[in-house]
Amino acid sequence: MYYKKYGNTEMKMSAVGLGTMRYDDGLISAGKLEACAEIPLYAFEKGINYFDTAPFYCQDKSEEITGMALSQLKRDQFYVSSKTNFNAIKALSGGEISRDAFRRRLETSLARLKLDYLDFYHLWCVLSLDAYETQCEALYRFFEEARSEGLIRNIVFSAHLQGRDVEEVIASGKFKGMLLGYNVLNYRFRQSGIEKAYEKGMGVVVMNPLSGGLIPQNPETFSFLTEGTDLNVAQAALRFVASHREVTVALAGCTTKEHIDDAVKAVKGLEELPAREVIAKYETQGLSFNDLCTGCGYCNSCPKGIEIPKFMDSYNQKLLTGREQEILDRLGGHWVIPAERAAECIACRKCEQLCTQHLPIAERLQEIAGLAK
Repeated sequence: MYYKKYGNTEMKMSAVGLGTMRYDDGLISAGKLEACAEIPLYAFEKGINYFDTAPFYCQDKSEEITGMALSQLKRDQFYVSSKTNFNAIKALSGGEISRDAFRRRLETSLARLKLDYLDFYHLWCVLSLDAYETQCEALYRFFEEARSEGLIRNIVFSAHLQGRDVEEVIASGKFKGMLLGYNVLNYRFRQSGIEKAYEKGMGVVVMNPLSGGLIPQNPETFSFLTEGTDLNVAQAALRFVASHREVTVALAGCTTKEHIDDAVKAVKGLEELPAREVIAKYETQGLSFNDLCTGCGYCNSCPKGIEIPKFMDSYNQKLLTGREQEILDRLGGHWVIPAERAAECIACRKCEQLCTQHLPIAERLQEIAGLAK
């Protein structure tokens, strides 16, 4: 395993970490949590020492499953992170935001993980600067208090912001590191953010390096990533992220041991380069994917009940193939959704405000509605 130093600390972490939101759903539904716990244990055997979890993941069982595994290891052999925000706190407090409610959320995570402290605790899922300022003003003092008591070691944040907005959060000086969605599809939006974090001595953990599966689902489109390597497209996409000097850990969501083997192979003999050099290498292909939906799902709050992520996934097919019919084929054949539903959009643009890619969702829905006529 290839290891990197976390920011300006002495902590050394595996270049690929385990994202624990992909445990086998069938096993969880059957109550076979111990079987799921074999995944983080196997990851540790393969050299992975960074584990990222959160409330609500995997039917709200991720922390519990991860704790089953990590409790079998020596505490100084791994790093673990969890997360909190208004929604996570309110879920346990009946809607209350207070010191006690914050502490209840934190202590629940610690109990599930069977830990005395968290290495990293995230201000979770920052979607806008306004949301950041509101939640930080309300919660940051509770983070500091928990850190002073030894319940958390490092205060960090998790965001879906564009690079310039990320830079503003970094400039606050409040955080030791960050978790950011970053991949070959959206790097233009986020590159300046990871560069600024590195400059400030912060650790950078990357989520969604495979863009929610979109990259491996389109191997021909992304085959340029594999040129000159013995990697498949998924491995090469993970390596693209891990090879950034500014990135400490690239998270891989793994359901099986084979997935872990793939992730480990992706960083074997890793060569680190500055982000600009990594990107320049691939931009010579003349490809730009910044208009693709990355499948994060945050837009899924339509007042008319339109399943926006599925419509945007279908629109991706046009962007990837250049054929409008692919949109309709994807909607009808894969998602079994009538394209006519797109016409129910009232252009309130709530989805666009939540979109981590800042895509023109209303216009795309209008286009799909036109195809359905």
